Amino acid sequence: MNLEISEQRIKAMTTAGLNLIGQALSIYDSQLRLVVSNLRFQEMFDLPGALVEPGALFRDTIHLLASRGEYGAEGDVDEMVDTRVAQALAFEPHYMERIRPNGQVISVEGAPLPNGGWVAVYTDITRTKQAEDLLRARSEELSDQLLSHAEELSATNRKLAATITTLEEAKRQLTEIEARTRMTTEMMPAHIAHLDADGRYDYSNRRLSSVLPGRPSDILGLHVSQALGPSAYDRVKPHLEQAYSGQPSVFEFTEDQDSRRIRVSFTPDQVGGVYVMSVDITEETQARVALQQTRRRAMAAQMTSGLAHDFSNLLTIILGMQARLERMDLSDEANQLVSATQQTARRGGQLLNRIADMTGNRTPQPQATEMRGLLEDLRVLATPSLPRGMGLSVVNTLPDKALMLDPGMVQDAMLNLVLNARDACGTSGQITISAHAIGKIWVEITVSDTGPGFSPEALKKALNPFFTTKGSDGSGLGLPMVYDTVKLAGGDLNLRNTPSGASVVIRLPYRPAPPAQAGLVLLVEDNDELRSQFRDMLVGLGCSVIEASSVEEALALASDVSDIALVLSDIRLEGDGTGIDIVDRLNGALPCILMTSLPLTDPLHHKALTRAPVLSKPFTSSQLSALIRTEAA
Repeated sequence: MNLEISEQRIKAMTTAGLNLIGQALSIYDSQLRLVVSNLRFQEMFDLPGALVEPGALFRDTIHLLASRGEYGAEGDVDEMVDTRVAQALAFEPHYMERIRPNGQVISVEGAPLPNGGWVAVYTDITRTKQAEDLLRARSEELSDQLLSHAEELSATNRKLAATITTLEEAKRQLTEIEARTRMTTEMMPAHIAHLDADGRYDYSNRRLSSVLPGRPSDILGLHVSQALGPSAYDRVKPHLEQAYSGQPSVFEFTEDQDSRRIRVSFTPDQVGGVYVMSVDITEETQARVALQQTRRRAMAAQMTSGLAHDFSNLLTIILGMQARLERMDLSDEANQLVSATQQTARRGGQLLNRIADMTGNRTPQPQATEMRGLLEDLRVLATPSLPRGMGLSVVNTLPDKALMLDPGMVQDAMLNLVLNARDACGTSGQITISAHAIGKIWVEITVSDTGPGFSPEALKKALNPFFTTKGSDGSGLGLPMVYDTVKLAGGDLNLRNTPSGASVVIRLPYRPAPPAQAGLVLLVEDNDELRSQFRDMLVGLGCSVIEASSVEEALALASDVSDIALVLSDIRLEGDGTGIDIVDRLNGALPCILMTSLPLTDPLHHKALTRAPVLSKPFTSSQLSALIRTEAA
């Protein structure tokens, strides 16, 4: 309502202001419908009220004026109307002077508007013309030619003034458009620039350093090779040459400094230059890799599930038949064959389990993970399985802060690599685990050994399922499972030989964990046993807790206690209210987390997801901790 009153007031003030102008004014839109006019416009042309209402048609006004002889007594009225409507639709600036049937002399100044339509100003210049006529009559000393020139100069000056006004308005509009465009480009998370025909920047939104760290921001006048550096320029040069030849180019490359993935678009212009847009798509690439791996695993699961089921049944039958043969009075040679068959069938069962592990539902669950502790635990776990003559060392130069990783999956993958390195080294050697950050993009963890290294065939095929160099002792699923784990997290894995042995390098996205939530938590749960369990979880996470069992009690505490940092509430509570009502009543004053045992199909669960993060019961302390950290961020 306030907005409507404001608009009405503005409209009234605008109309009053226009009515104070001594000139007649009208504004028509691109469809030649009246937008606004002042009282002087109606009075000058003696127009009926219907023709000065917003939406009145220009054609109707011109038809009325033409029928009155406004444009001359001779000629077809419809033809005069069509001519003036066509001129108006051209939206060209114009200035003219004409004598009306009542003897009044007026000047008509028209200027187009940026979005179509035009504004026209009508000025009564009768007295000016009379003064000019009087001057002509009384100035016998002045020649007719001088008077004529004075009149022409006066008319020209009026036209020039109208033109200057139009140009100034166009300049103002262009300045505003340029300012808005520059602000928009500078706010975009991309580097937008233009190269002239010589490859030098003549425009930049100063975002190059945010896309490619270490590069300058002020690059106007620099050649593209100077701004990018030799390595990056070598990557983009073929595509840039293609753009200069007239063909647009979109490509991706990995930047050397911290292995960011960059997408670059080159678009040629019409005068020999090239428009440039560069975007950091590292996180997009990581997510894309993880999604692709998830789809591959889903396809593999569909293909193998039926086969594994039938194969498992066959193994069960084989083991059952061998058990019956074992109970018979057979020769020693036959018993040996029975025993060998049983061992082979059991190995087949173990292989099925490994296949199920690879193709089953292994969704990463990132949580705040201290890498120093994870690697130390890995060393403790792996050391007992190593021969006495083999050493295991850990070199960790990662920043001393928690990272968002799935610790179980990462530790399983690393343990698998350590055991592979052990098998490669034999009875003695050295295994080294090293971890460091590449910029703030990747966590790189390398497991290297002093064994014989990968054979050329192994370098090509080691990541293929069932490829093994261990003969009957290997399943060929170890490295593929590690590769699967890394890809699910959006990372990558590479095999290489070093002067001292073999090395497996994995990269995982570098994602620092948000700081832990500290402070007082309002726990809202109407079940006493569950409330006690959740309280213990929160206390274990370092939080202080106050409790409520209903909406009214929770809102009263939230109002009276100023130190509450977070609300953790069940959806269904005592009374008519729900946890959703708490979220709505607090209206963003406090971060909230909801929890429920309702299924996803329940309308109340679906509604809760639109209001706040929801934990499905039962949940672990780790899941609660990860969500609290996310809400704190």
